[in-house]
Amino acid sequence: MLKNILTDKASKLFIVLGGFFVANAILAELIGVKIFSLENSLGIAPLDLNVLGIDGLSFNLTTGVLLWPFVFVLTDLINEYYGKRGVQLLSYLTAGLIVYAFAMVFVGIHLTPADFWPQSHINPALPVDEQEMLRSQVGNYDAAFRLVFGQGLWIIIGSLVAFLVGQIIDITVFQKVKQLTGEGMIWLRATGSTLVSQLIDSFVVLFIAFYIGADWSLQLVLAIGVVNYIYKFSMAILMTPLLYAVHYLIERYLGEERAATMKQDALINY
Repeated sequence: MLKNILTDKASKLFIVLGGFFVANAILAELIGVKIFSLENSLGIAPLDLNVLGIDGLSFNLTTGVLLWPFVFVLTDLINEYYGKRGVQLLSYLTAGLIVYAFAMVFVGIHLTPADFWPQSHINPALPVDEQEMLRSQVGNYDAAFRLVFGQGLWIIIGSLVAFLVGQIIDITVFQKVKQLTGEGMIWLRATGSTLVSQLIDSFVVLFIAFYIGADWSLQLVLAIGVVNYIYKFSMAILMTPLLYAVHYLIERYLGEERAATMKQDALINY
């Protein structure tokens, strides 16, 4: 049985796509604690947007947005060749592993550090002024670890709920569009399903994490959600050529006949 899985191209492809899917989603959750300025990273002035009456908004985004577009592409690829069941399996598995990852991080946060570790980043051989600079930047490794990885419970809940809701919507829209358009117009079912699912995702995570969990005003939540969706909308469009490129590589790997059979089965078994 194991030999068949390791030699069957469709099985190996599912393992590879699924592995990248899970890895990207978990990494996006872990590195998402950092908020970065898109404009400053690109070397341009902040846009200073006014959305729904909220002034001074710019593209200050979670670092997880670097990886989520790849999760969206992988979702559509798996949906194309393995159907609803394939995406659901990986989505539920990923959600469970994210919970597991945060549980292990929680345990790690509460372990008592070794005596030397909290100051281990400060090399005693360095000049005193450099040591003081390091202390002022990161005075205590353990405190920094707790601060970086100790996300609020509402943020974790919001992120998980938004992920699962977004995946369910993406699966449904993708398959409905494919039923209407057939094999053509890959961009419509893939990019279109991503745009719809991320419209919901952008507001669900903010509503749970900050409207319920942090008492933000609904106006502020909606305004920031609009800014986040503008970014996700733009990335979904920009990622479309990559989707076509990977489709081409998969078709060559599987062969046209096998690929066509898998796509038909994925649609029939929806």
